[in-house]
Amino acid sequence: MSRIGVMPVTLPGGVEIGIASDAVSVKGPKGEMRVPLNGSVLDAQIGDGVLRVSRKSDEKSVKALHGLTRSLLANAVTGVTQGFVKKLEVFGVGYRAEVKGSTLTLNIGYSHPVVYEAPKGIELALEDVQGGAQTRIVVRGMDKQQVGQVAADIRLTRRPEPYKGKGIRYENEVIHWKAGKAAAG
Repeated sequence: MSRIGVMPVTLPGGVEIGIASDAVSVKGPKGEMRVPLNGSVLDAQIGDGVLRVSRKSDEKSVKALHGLTRSLLANAVTGVTQGFVKKLEVFGVGYRAEVKGSTLTLNIGYSHPVVYEAPKGIELALEDVQGGAQTRIVVRGMDKQQVGQVAADIRLTRRPEPYKGKGIRYENEVIHWKAGKAAAG
């Protein structure tokens, strides 16, 4: 029995669900998403303000698909109602970020600025942190996977280095510091 798959997905007000044999469409205030549904092994039913996913067999692969599909549907409902947010922090002397529309320009110690163009459905913004320096990048969107991938791509442009911690890191990410060279004595 899948512990995740059997849990119902609560549908808040303003969310519309459309079930087809191959996909479930979720429509809410922030937009619409489609979640693939393997209709040959899974069923989705709506009743009493909840969405339930059930499986047609007890094979191991079907059990895994059961929990995955339920999680994807729950993320879609959360995405179209509240959305998802990832925050990144830029650390380093002279490191800064600038957002114009969907373009993020990073000055992060390279000889040239790094320009990142956000994909459709992703909103980039900056937050002021210390003394007016805009060193926190906020990635927002309704697709959890896409928000996480964009944040990972931005972080990859300058990963935090282990000696001084300079670079781009997730909010509250712990950097494991290395000791510098010891003086011979």
